[in-house]
Amino acid sequence: MDIHSKLNVLNSQLTGELHFDSLMRTIYATDASVYRTLPLAVAFPKNENDIKRLIDFARTHKTSLIPRTAGTSLAGQCVGHGIVVDVSKHFTKILDVNESQQTVRVQPGVIRDELNNFLKPFGLFFGPNTSTSNRCMIGGMVGNNSSGTTSIQYGVTRDKVVELQTILSDGTSVAFGELTPDAFKIKAELQTLEGDIYRTIYSELSSETAQQQIKSEFPNPEIHRRNTGYAIDELIKSEVFSASTEKINVCKLLAGSEGTLAFTTEITLKLDLLPPSESIMVAAHFKSVSDCLQSVQTVMKHDLHTCEMMDKTILDLTKHNKTQQENRQFIQGDPEAILMCEVRSHSSDEVKQKANLLHNTIKAQGLSYANPLLHDDTITKAVELRKAGLGLLGNMIGDKKTVACIEDTAVALPDLANYIEDFTALMKTYNQNAVYYAHAGAGELHLRPILNLKQKEDVVLFRQITTDVAKLVKKYKGSISGEHGDGIVRAEFIPLMIGDANYKILKRIKAVFDADNIFNPGKIVDAFPMDENLRYEADRVEPKVDTLLDFSKSQGILREAEKCNGSGDCRKLPEFGGTMCPSYRATKNEKDTTRARANALREFLTHSEKANKFNHKELKAVFDLCLSCKACASECPSSVDVASLKAEFQYQYQQANGVALRTKLFAYNNKLNTIGSRFPRLTNFVFSNRFSSGILKSSLGVAQKRSLPLISNKSLSKYYLNFENQSIKNNHIKTVYLFNDEFTNLLDTTIGIDALQLLTQLNYKVKMINHEESGRAFLSKGLLKQAKQLANKNVSIFKDLISDETPLIGIEPSAILTFKDEYLKLADDLPSAEHIAKHTFLIEEFLQKEIQLGHIKASQFTNEAKTIKFHGHCHQKALANQWSSFELLNLPENYKVTIIPSGCCGMAGSFGYEKEHYKVSMQIGEQTLFPAIRKSNKDVIIAANGTSCRHQIKDGTQREALHPISIIRHALK
Repeated sequence: MDIHSKLNVLNSQLTGELHFDSLMRTIYATDASVYRTLPLAVAFPKNENDIKRLIDFARTHKTSLIPRTAGTSLAGQCVGHGIVVDVSKHFTKILDVNESQQTVRVQPGVIRDELNNFLKPFGLFFGPNTSTSNRCMIGGMVGNNSSGTTSIQYGVTRDKVVELQTILSDGTSVAFGELTPDAFKIKAELQTLEGDIYRTIYSELSSETAQQQIKSEFPNPEIHRRNTGYAIDELIKSEVFSASTEKINVCKLLAGSEGTLAFTTEITLKLDLLPPSESIMVAAHFKSVSDCLQSVQTVMKHDLHTCEMMDKTILDLTKHNKTQQENRQFIQGDPEAILMCEVRSHSSDEVKQKANLLHNTIKAQGLSYANPLLHDDTITKAVELRKAGLGLLGNMIGDKKTVACIEDTAVALPDLANYIEDFTALMKTYNQNAVYYAHAGAGELHLRPILNLKQKEDVVLFRQITTDVAKLVKKYKGSISGEHGDGIVRAEFIPLMIGDANYKILKRIKAVFDADNIFNPGKIVDAFPMDENLRYEADRVEPKVDTLLDFSKSQGILREAEKCNGSGDCRKLPEFGGTMCPSYRATKNEKDTTRARANALREFLTHSEKANKFNHKELKAVFDLCLSCKACASECPSSVDVASLKAEFQYQYQQANGVALRTKLFAYNNKLNTIGSRFPRLTNFVFSNRFSSGILKSSLGVAQKRSLPLISNKSLSKYYLNFENQSIKNNHIKTVYLFNDEFTNLLDTTIGIDALQLLTQLNYKVKMINHEESGRAFLSKGLLKQAKQLANKNVSIFKDLISDETPLIGIEPSAILTFKDEYLKLADDLPSAEHIAKHTFLIEEFLQKEIQLGHIKASQFTNEAKTIKFHGHCHQKALANQWSSFELLNLPENYKVTIIPSGCCGMAGSFGYEKEHYKVSMQIGEQTLFPAIRKSNKDVIIAANGTSCRHQIKDGTQREALHPISIIRHALK
């Protein structure tokens, strides 16, 4: 029986799923590290019996299991040749909270921040806090012994693990937890694999010789972030091996073991009381990294909750990411480094006192040049800025990237400044300007060299630099793996870090737990080579990929896809804000993440031997649920523009496979609507009549539950012909060109009329000229040649008309924002397209600026009180800002406006109409948007500026949503 037949048999035995198609294997070939290995298969177990069957299969068929949660590991822990076992989909339950003992029992797929949201009403929380906390999972945190920004107050994950329910390599279920010496002895007498484990641990660690060599060679115990190998240095502190009163707990060995010893199914954690509610952060600015680090030991004498550092490389990268631009407003000047020191207290007076003492200490040192005090939301933004560091490092254009290999070193705090001085000198011998950021207060900085791993000489440097840094860390008795683990990249250096004798103990412990080496082989012991199985083949011939869209800013479409480093920001759930990634939020499938799409495209563009490298059904499958919301372009720290990747893929795929009739009908909907507008009553009867619309939907593949948009009785272009625009006085404030988009012109004419009347009454001269449609429908369906023609025509029409004094404004976000986005990738006359883009605004943006200039005042509007809830369009959030709509709606003095934190509505143009996408479309709406609207009183006005959004709200909640312009137009006195 061949391997595929065996896998089919295994799949039939599982309650969950097993996939071994090329797409799923491709998606799971990488994590957030530099490594790539195609697994044999990917499993999604539903229960413990599924895991036992997988263990039995691996043992019988000489393969392995690679445990995985969110897949954000930086050292290659989730990469391997065997079966990747993804527990992130089904092992996601919070099982029990014990308030009196301050513990919680969870499955490994519970998200860290999700857990803390659940625990908040109990006054409790789980302390360790990684930069990936809104998507990383407790199982991965245990496997890696994660720590994060709060470790100086709350310790590391190993400190919090009370008990682990596991399945051993022989398929037996075993619970590990605290034991007295007598209980330990009883366990060691068992004639089972569990008994073998306890006997081996005792025989290996009980001799004074073994204990002395562990104390001598392992990292300095002052370093609480130390993950080098298995934590046998922690076990020997227990009363079984010493005179202490500390009970032994094998969980300390399993925490940080990276899934190499047992498969964990349940985790019991010790919790802390919620941190003090009042906080202030001092953000000390320095002109050098050295000055910054010299301050660390001094500030740590204060009772800090966090002490984090960012260097200029990270800070500069934040300038080019839309989300992070808003988070960096506290930065003064151009610092080489910033040290973020946070103090907390239950009292506002006390926290001010603490902050003042800290501020005075920093000033007295005289090393910093600015020390702003941050409060409330500004602290949150600064923390998010620091958290984004990992992803931002992937945003470097070209093949040179900051490489995670030495980024996890930790030394004792008194050694930090000297260590960094030696490290900097070492990097200079390699002509490296390394990147410095992260947990200064814990003696750990994430230090990264900048290398091109597509070149053999840099792969050689990759090993040389890591080796030299390992030796330097050993000199300071530090840990080469502070919090990100050994994985593949650092496991080779464990013998150097802890000595050969100790390393042999680790090997014997691995052997007793896992005699057949089925659990995540190649990590910690018997390591895979750190410079093999890399994402990119060294000295490869770079694939030539011609595209219609211009990806030159990323040096081509392949490098645009390669910007994805796997940090997994696209896996965050709706409760953590933002929009990315709508389809993942609906399905919880890795296949439907931004990361999966970028990784799949990278794989096929790199390895496909087809003349048209896009012509793969696997790519069609992975892009199928992408809504082209554009959130990834702004929310992904690496700014991977998957909407553009999808548009180009669709175009190229259709070049080889033709264009489906439904695709053409949706793409040419404006032309069809134009025909229908000649007989609007007849058209609307056909669209709204249950019988005729049902036939139409069936023939077009449109969901039966979806209503069809109706044609306006008169187009906006016809209305404008008779519009009394010249009634404006000669001293009008400004002349604007209104882009009469295809949706407003024929479907939402009343909104266009409201816009004309509002602008006119506010004393603006409005011009509308003949121009082409925006091309949004063609872009969404991959008909890029047609979109390019429209872009070129519109650029030609507007290039000599649009300026700072005569801006171009638009009503429908998806249409007007093509001028600021896709036209820059389509237009032949790029300078003119860029000029137009600079002076193009969503109508709310334009009015917001005019309000700020004092040209529009609240006194011009009603005093009547109204309550409004606003939902912003995805493209507005990604390419403009929804605060412009918020501020405009707030202009009438008694209007109370809130923004619904809704992400994507789920409609996305034609996506929500298509019968195969309708369910996902509505699931996305149900995440936040629909419930928020249903909870609103009937007198609350629902506002939405996207035509698709309003349609989705109507279908999903039976509430009419109004455009902000219509609301403000009717608020005029």
